[in-house]
Amino acid sequence: MLLRTFSSVICTALLATASLAQSGGMEMPAQASKKPMLSPPATARLTLAGQALTISYNTPSLRGRHLYGNEIVPYGKVWRTGANPATTLTTPVSLHIGTLLVPAGTYTIYTLPLREKWMLIVNKQTGQWGTEYSEPQDLGRTQMKSHTLKTPQEVMSITFDDIEKNSAEMHIRWDTTDQSVKISTP
Repeated sequence: MLLRTFSSVICTALLATASLAQSGGMEMPAQASKKPMLSPPATARLTLAGQALTISYNTPSLRGRHLYGNEIVPYGKVWRTGANPATTLTTPVSLHIGTLLVPAGTYTIYTLPLREKWMLIVNKQTGQWGTEYSEPQDLGRTQMKSHTLKTPQEVMSITFDDIEKNSAEMHIRWDTTDQSVKISTP
């Protein structure tokens, strides 16, 4: 009888401790070694005509893989242009991105890599995982300029170069690929 009572008390104490820990009333010890994210978040910022626009994305790395083919970026298939959540463009002003007129707002950026050229896709759907692409939500597509980097770049980046008051070039660089498109205010 004493053994049953003792077992009941121990079980009750363990359940109460677990319940308290899950409800936030008790702090659990932090993990000693947290691994860094494989594709950490990044933000590219640009000010045009006095207004700040941002592109939020995650930065995948090559990690010994080949960029083209079926490993990371297949030709002829829409690519999320980053990793994890969809890459997001937020602009408080209307923009010309290549041949597209993009009204102020928040959009998702995808790319369509082809052997001879890349297309930048501005999509109206937001908040989704990067692989959840809906073509009917496309605002439009515009061709990008292709350049080859002399030295391979391990981590994908989105940057702005040739910045002027009302225009800049957006670059997507990874491995030996440098794809760019002009951005300007109307």
